[in-house]
Amino acid sequence: MDAIVKDGAVTRDNNDKRPTREEAEKAVKTLLAWAGDDPEREGLLDTPKRVVKAYEEWFSGYRDDPVKYLSRTFEDVQGYDDIVMLRDIDVESHCEHHMAPFMGKAYVAYMPTDSVVGISKLARVVEIYAKRLQTQETMTSQICEAIEESLKPAGVAVMIDAVHQCMTTRGVHHPNVSTITTQFTGVFKTDKDLRDRFLRLSER
Repeated sequence: MDAIVKDGAVTRDNNDKRPTREEAEKAVKTLLAWAGDDPEREGLLDTPKRVVKAYEEWFSGYRDDPVKYLSRTFEDVQGYDDIVMLRDIDVESHCEHHMAPFMGKAYVAYMPTDSVVGISKLARVVEIYAKRLQTQETMTSQICEAIEESLKPAGVAVMIDAVHQCMTTRGVHHPNVSTITTQFTGVFKTDKDLRDRFLRLSER
């Protein structure tokens, strides 16, 4: 989506369906009033601007392409042919059902074939998908698919362990429950020993 930035404000062109910054701030003001507070009181006067600015950071993943970060690979690996794995990647995302945060850790591994990618790029892919409205199940699948399609490895393994505030601060109010999701492709799906090895390496 293309947008025109002028004096710090984002306005729409004919190809951009997003609301303007001013429209977004007005929506926040409406929610403040709906919640029962006075948007014009001193403490809330700048809240719409702050919320919209926070949304720009929380949902910056919509502006990034994970494939771009996986496009630069390295073939000189001196014959390395074992697991490449990142543990304890921070996950900060928002539930698409309630827009409440969920936070945890991601564990990502792949079995390279002809090339590898810079390890920071794997963490960046996790971050891009996390900074969108998500379900944990979908995000796990998206991360796995992006690595699979971009690197063409022998296999990919992804696990996310996260706590959802839509479950801890509302609804059933269970604060000590974490959700674990996994996705495996290739050799991680067909080779139980390799899959178990990934899971053991993911243990803290």
